[in-house]
Amino acid sequence: MSISYPRQSARTRRFSLGVPRAFQIAPDETRVAFLRTKAGDDPVTCLWTLDTATGEERCVADPSALDVPGEENLPAEERARRERAREQAGGIVGYATDRAMRQAVFTLAGRLYVADLDTAIVRELPARAPVFDPRPDPAGRRIAYVSERTLRLIEIDGTGDRALVQPESEQVSYGLAEFVAAEEMGRMRGHWWSPDGSTLLVARVDETPVQRWHIADPANPDAPPAEIAYPAAGTPNAMVSLALLKVDGGRVDVDWDRGEFPYIVTAAWDRHGLLIVVQPRDQRSQRVLRVDPADGETRLLHNEHDPVWTEIVPGLPARTGGGDLVWITEDRETDTRRITVAGAPVTPAGLQVRSVLGVDGDSILFTASEEPTEIHLYSWDGSGVTRISEGPGVFGGTRSGGTTVVAGSRLDRPGVEVEVRTPSGVHPIASFAETPVITPRVELLRSGDRELRTAVLLPSGWRPGDGRLPVLMDPYGGPHAQRVLAVQRAYCEPQWLADQGFAVVIADGRGTPGRGPAWERAVRGDFAEPVLEDQITALIEAARRHRDAFDLDRVGIRGWSFGGWLAGLAVLRRPDVFHAAVAGAPVTDWRLYDTHYTERYLGHPDEEPDNYAANSLIEMAGELKRPLMLIHGLADDNVVAAHTLRLSSALLAAGRPHTVLPLSGVTHMTPQEVVAENLLHIQVDFLKQSLSR
Repeated sequence: MSISYPRQSARTRRFSLGVPRAFQIAPDETRVAFLRTKAGDDPVTCLWTLDTATGEERCVADPSALDVPGEENLPAEERARRERAREQAGGIVGYATDRAMRQAVFTLAGRLYVADLDTAIVRELPARAPVFDPRPDPAGRRIAYVSERTLRLIEIDGTGDRALVQPESEQVSYGLAEFVAAEEMGRMRGHWWSPDGSTLLVARVDETPVQRWHIADPANPDAPPAEIAYPAAGTPNAMVSLALLKVDGGRVDVDWDRGEFPYIVTAAWDRHGLLIVVQPRDQRSQRVLRVDPADGETRLLHNEHDPVWTEIVPGLPARTGGGDLVWITEDRETDTRRITVAGAPVTPAGLQVRSVLGVDGDSILFTASEEPTEIHLYSWDGSGVTRISEGPGVFGGTRSGGTTVVAGSRLDRPGVEVEVRTPSGVHPIASFAETPVITPRVELLRSGDRELRTAVLLPSGWRPGDGRLPVLMDPYGGPHAQRVLAVQRAYCEPQWLADQGFAVVIADGRGTPGRGPAWERAVRGDFAEPVLEDQITALIEAARRHRDAFDLDRVGIRGWSFGGWLAGLAVLRRPDVFHAAVAGAPVTDWRLYDTHYTERYLGHPDEEPDNYAANSLIEMAGELKRPLMLIHGLADDNVVAAHTLRLSSALLAAGRPHTVLPLSGVTHMTPQEVVAENLLHIQVDFLKQSLSR
């Protein structure tokens, strides 16, 4: 019996199950550790190793073989971390190792486990449950972890479990990342070991000033609402500080101007010393500070400033083997984000750096783009830049010594391919992901004067003369995410949508990554005009090239999150172009979204209120003339359901008919199989009916 694409996509969590990920290479290069589920429809992640001499894979830790309860017992902190990381699977979804990579620690259902990577023996340690974010010291003698907002230590043999520090109130935590750090800065952690394992750098988070929101489950009125500390734009953030805690007692607080630089972007502690990166609330600078562990005093190592905002690049700061700072500069003359070593640019103009994956001696492994639809793996070793990945696609990886892991997805084939490249040979790491039952036929275009990267998909088998099709725009369209990439799997769902009788168009306009700092900053102060203008430009160009296929009198648009806001904006502001919209989890009022993201683009609402009014869908509610479906998960703690409910109230007050689909128990993600599958069918039915002649 054949399976439908929506069912397969939902069952496989959009084909993410079975894909190897989270690679670590042992310093002696004898093994590579990674995570992977056992099948493309198996949601339980296991810990694996690969022997670099033989290429043999071994499952080190399988949750189904351990006596642990189900996922329903996850700590609240772990549920929140998975939501921030958009984690689709269960089981062992994260792990940490000692420096030699002999032992790995992880949690299952809030309990602590340690796995010997040589023997594959897994032990549960009697840590204080629920356990969150365990990390062994570099020598593998003890483990730091968080339980109920308290940072604790336990010896590797299971003895000596103790609190290293006690929170001063119920609003204070030690060792956790605050909301905006995890959601917007990419910092999921709140504690770091010193290289000698004697000290921990620990984030102290005080949520006392943060406003409290309450997320109820209307389907279960007997359940109390969940209370969250949510720093909406213009409101107070959590107060975050850092302390150096000795494992045998003693505390030193880290000193910097926290009033001027309240955001802690990240920290890095290596043999050259401890670095932290801090940022002011307006995000126009980032300071790299060197911390003296003896007294907590800081001194400025580097200051990066930009009149609009400074971008956080994953993997920084780092240092070479000689101790030189590895950082990023944004070259205004060439509009290029470049890597610097000791302040000097080392990557060429025109190569847009995306992330730094690691520094090994004087070699830097990083990802970058010459063409924005492709992300390649590169290295710099002092003599120049070398591209490691080949062919159109999106690649990543890691490196230690002479061993490199290269993982990539390509345009000409489905799935993810992983290779472990060693001096003695190349070993593949198998992917167990399912092959999609649909093969997309995508055309990549450059639209308009700005050469907007655009993807067009028509129904399989469609030929000129078959009649014009209703058009479906399917964007994200905003910062930090691209839809138009040289990855075949990215177009499976759009192809399925096309096969339902649409001409599908996807476009990445101004504000999306990969095109340089000026391109990203073009949306500062105003999302609406440049973002919507670029979508229309892409639509017109696609229609010009496919006159026989496109019916511009029947244009729909759908999107989720920022894309949901964009879909709503399209029918409200340009009903002459867009004739129906499906807006999933839309940000309808940017005052209700978080500080770090929103203020970067629209400014502080008290200082630039016009930006918020101009980008608010609620302010435009009376202009609705086209069919609009709003979809929202009622358990969403990122874009809370109030966004949709307030827009719906404004539409009702203005007498504008619309449709609202509330999803009980669903967060910003939709991992539930039945929900994810049926959502596709519901959207298609709505769009077909709305765009019918």
